[in-house]
Amino acid sequence: MASIGIIEDDRSISELVKRTLEKSGHCCYQFFTGEEAVQGIKKEQLQLLLLDVGLPDSDGFLLIQRLPKLPTIYLTARDEITDRVKGLQLGAEDYIIKPFAMAELLARIDVVLRRYYPCDNWIELEEQIRVNLEEKRIYKETTELFLTTQEFLLLEALLVNKNIALSREQLLDIAWGIDYLGDTRTVDVHIQRLRSKLGLSQTIKTVFKYGYRLELE
Repeated sequence: MASIGIIEDDRSISELVKRTLEKSGHCCYQFFTGEEAVQGIKKEQLQLLLLDVGLPDSDGFLLIQRLPKLPTIYLTARDEITDRVKGLQLGAEDYIIKPFAMAELLARIDVVLRRYYPCDNWIELEEQIRVNLEEKRIYKETTELFLTTQEFLLLEALLVNKNIALSREQLLDIAWGIDYLGDTRTVDVHIQRLRSKLGLSQTIKTVFKYGYRLELE
């Protein structure tokens, strides 16, 4: 997993993001002002930055030019198209508008990390199963297993958000897309297929009246 710097002056948001990322196995460093980030990031080996635009002592658009050239995702309430374009033109990998769902943040972080650090693609599950998200391949010991495209997208959503309970609606949004018109029962059907094909009945937990959680150490 990755070492991630969170540059956010709102301590409640910073703590929520930190706890969520750490549950997924990431290591987090918090900075509450621009100057803290400029000085502190030099001392740490970070792989990704989450950067607020409206810091008390800095404009995030100016600050990105003073920071080490690391993959950066803006997290901001500034939702004007001109701001989004500016952030991306300055080199940010993504621009996420507050408020945002933690599941969406984790998914977008995973996309950026896989783009920059492709060596860490194999994820070990229970039952001797290894998953390569980049190549979309799954092995049980030396035997390759095959999932449908939709089954793999659902598994990927659970993996990216490991140890976090996701509602059926969140899983639909992540794995099927926000334009999907079906109901949440399709999630239950695909979960049962994943459990059966991969032997993960004890790893993919049902969260009563809510959704599912993939439990990994």
